[in-house]
Amino acid sequence: MEPGIRVWGDQGLLRVVMQNLLDNAWKFTAHRPRAHIEFGVVATPRRRTCCVRDDGIGFNMEYVTKLFGAFQRLHADDEYPGTGIGLATVQRIIKRHGGHVWAEADVDVGAAFFFTLEFVD
Repeated sequence: MEPGIRVWGDQGLLRVVMQNLLDNAWKFTAHRPRAHIEFGVVATPRRRTCCVRDDGIGFNMEYVTKLFGAFQRLHADDEYPGTGIGLATVQRIIKRHGGHVWAEADVDVGAAFFFTLEFVD
């Protein structure tokens, strides 16, 4: 975890964002002998973006548009349990804070979930 990352927002709601993203990372790396999960900030010339990245099962980018829909799941419940609302909740909270959320992944390589928020300098 990177120290000193501060953003503007509702502490309770942003805690829900992080809990959902980290829970997903743990869930989808559960079968790895040594999982790697990280949180950090990606700096670009135009903005700073938060990222939760893992080396879990990933997903086919063909289905990325389904990820943030309520009750849209890419895996059977007996494979990876869940309600299908975690990422939809993340998207609603980030949008409410004026940000944007998206994902990138490769099957059996891992996934990265990015989101933008207003940073406190």
